[in-house]
Amino acid sequence: MAALDAAAVPLGGDRPARRRRGLGLVFWAAVLWIAIVVAAALLAGVLPLADPDRQALLARRALPSAAHLLGTDALGRDILSRVIYGARASLAIGVLAPLVATLLGTAVGLVAGYFRGSFETLAIGATDVLLAFPPLVLALAIVAYLGQSVTNVILVLAVLTVPAVTRVARAATLAVREREFVTAARALGAGHARILLREILPNVMLSLAAYFLVLVAVTIVAEGILSFLGLGVPPPTPSWGSMIAEGRDSLDIAPHIAFIPAGAMFLTVLAFNLVGDSLRAVTDPRRGAP
Repeated sequence: MAALDAAAVPLGGDRPARRRRGLGLVFWAAVLWIAIVVAAALLAGVLPLADPDRQALLARRALPSAAHLLGTDALGRDILSRVIYGARASLAIGVLAPLVATLLGTAVGLVAGYFRGSFETLAIGATDVLLAFPPLVLALAIVAYLGQSVTNVILVLAVLTVPAVTRVARAATLAVREREFVTAARALGAGHARILLREILPNVMLSLAAYFLVLVAVTIVAEGILSFLGLGVPPPTPSWGSMIAEGRDSLDIAPHIAFIPAGAMFLTVLAFNLVGDSLRAVTDPRRGAP
């Protein structure tokens, strides 16, 4: 019993200390930025913002002022309003696509890592096939074939993300499938479903949650690329990628039209990456091991 207690101390007692060291000012600043962006996107309809689609041709390419805090674009539309409304589309795709991919990839990865055998071979072979295709080229081809819509963009980016989630879930499952608590549950007569849902899944969820945040950042960039190329969110719905594309013709005379949405995307992607990397670091059992 003493040996078990001694072995349990580094796993439980040291983990809060590692978390305290890992979550610093930069982490909380990133969390604050994400909270501000999400809150602004959700409350865009009740905030005192200009109509994001209202054109004022006499005020085209206006610099930031009291009337337009971030200026106007090439059609005289308020950039602040469009950035906030554009966050809705970018965040919706950036969250929903990884969410769908995480649900599917986790299910496949858990089963493959737990049962091994032919199903694992088939699942890993399928992920290798998908990973062999250049993701951006495949996304462009599928969206061009299916047509522009938010739903199609979400489905395409989710499909492209499933292989990575599957590999992460499988690796995490392999790391815990032979642990003592799983062996004890199996010896007590627990079925496979109970072991997967009650013993293994809770122990891989933290790693998957941290990876999910990183995927959100990657997906926001992917959506921005598709929208920049004209295959993302269909107009007139604003998104950060489409706003950057609209501003590229005005870079010489009004660079703020492209740089402001690009800055919003950069800070948001950076924030999700910082939060995801920090959580992944503090949930890694190998980090800070004595």
